[in-house]
Amino acid sequence: MSKIGLIGGSGLYDIKGFILKQKKTVTTPYGKPSDQYLIGKIGNTEIVFLPRHGKKHNMPPHMINYRANIWGFKKLSVDRIISISAVGGIKKGFKPGDIVVLDQIMDMTRNRKSTFYDGKGGV
Repeated sequence: MSKIGLIGGSGLYDIKGFILKQKKTVTTPYGKPSDQYLIGKIGNTEIVFLPRHGKKHNMPPHMINYRANIWGFKKLSVDRIISISAVGGIKKGFKPGDIVVLDQIMDMTRNRKSTFYDGKGGV
């Protein structure tokens, strides 16, 4: 059975049907993740939940340590990650509450590491 990682964005802090088993603080070579990982189940599926902005929503997007967050999921043996985001849209046909599945991304962020590769040891 696979273990699903779930990253909650703005507004997703409580998950209907999620039964919490434990909270886990994870150390990573990239620093601290956004918060503790909440480990539990929804039905028969093991879920590892992390609030992207911290449990108290006290971390702005540019301060999130994305590499630490992903590394923490790896350390907890997560097989797949689902990330939930609440963002503005650029297409008028979509309305609040619509679900969109992306097939491409354009990342315009600056001044943060965007890869796990550090350039040492070749390609």
